[in-house]
Amino acid sequence: MAKVKVYNMNAEEVGTKTLKNDVFGVEYNESLIHEVIVAYNANQRQGTKSTLTRSEVRGHAAKPWRQKGTGRARQGSTKGPQWTGGGVVFAPKPRDFSKKVNKQAKRTALLSALSEKLKQKEITVLDKFDIASAKTKDAQKFLDAFKFNGKVLVVNADNKASELRAVANIPNLQLENVELLNVYEVVANKNVVLTESAIKYLEEANA
Repeated sequence: MAKVKVYNMNAEEVGTKTLKNDVFGVEYNESLIHEVIVAYNANQRQGTKSTLTRSEVRGHAAKPWRQKGTGRARQGSTKGPQWTGGGVVFAPKPRDFSKKVNKQAKRTALLSALSEKLKQKEITVLDKFDIASAKTKDAQKFLDAFKFNGKVLVVNADNKASELRAVANIPNLQLENVELLNVYEVVANKNVVLTESAIKYLEEANA
């Protein structure tokens, strides 16, 4: 079991915590993490784009002029793709891009990503994340205290409206509820900050 330091919002050490190997000691599985992230990104796609084919555009299919003798190129209809207002060749249509990944694979990929973050010393443990003022400057003070390099993901067990509001205008700081945490967020952020309550949830959920 790994033992890590616990800090407060001012980056002051306030204790230590032992992390369970079942959650933070999982073997790194890059291929599984990649599979889950690809599925996550695919599931974010709406797939609602749609344009009209030549059979769907408004107008008539009458031949605009006779086949021969006009000196112009032969045309069968003004609804063809070469005409302004004509149909689109291979027009995109609504489709479902979603990919299915079983629950166990998602769970294993998340724990693998968190374990690798801990191994790379990119996980910071907080006693609690609390910004009652809802002010951006107070959230920025938290970042300045730790002097993080890169994007920061804070994972908490219960995010209040004031905390969500405080971090909303800081582009390199993201606040997430531990119940909604996914592999993509862990991988996409350089630094992962876990509160003690978030760690408790993860360890109990994967006991």
